[in-house]
Amino acid sequence: MEKARSKHILIVEDNESLARMVKMSLESMGYTAHTETQGKSALTYVAERQPDLVILDINLPDCSGLQVARELRRLHHPWAIPILMLTINDKPVDQLKGFAHGADAYLTKPFNSTELLETVALLMGEAAISNGG
Repeated sequence: MEKARSKHILIVEDNESLARMVKMSLESMGYTAHTETQGKSALTYVAERQPDLVILDINLPDCSGLQVARELRRLHHPWAIPILMLTINDKPVDQLKGFAHGADAYLTKPFNSTELLETVALLMGEAAISNGG
């Protein structure tokens, strides 16, 4: 399995053990990953570091991930930074809200790590990472 080019991913997740697990999965594929637990600090981080992708939970302690996504789209060239919503909100209306606020992809928890890594690769414009060989 080939390692991805070192692209920088921001994980915005208030569950620290889940954030660590996602970070480790991404780093095992050659990505550079950073975690933030708050939406407002994530916006500051994006402004300073310009990651290649943001993985964003909707249920954050300081604000909604939907607000963060909307603000990312407003502040940065629209659609310049792909956003992957990774959340427990699994109703169809939740998914529609995610896309309406700027998400490029939407996965629900619990999630399959292969599906997460495949989605990340697609959002980064990279070839699929698995398929049996």
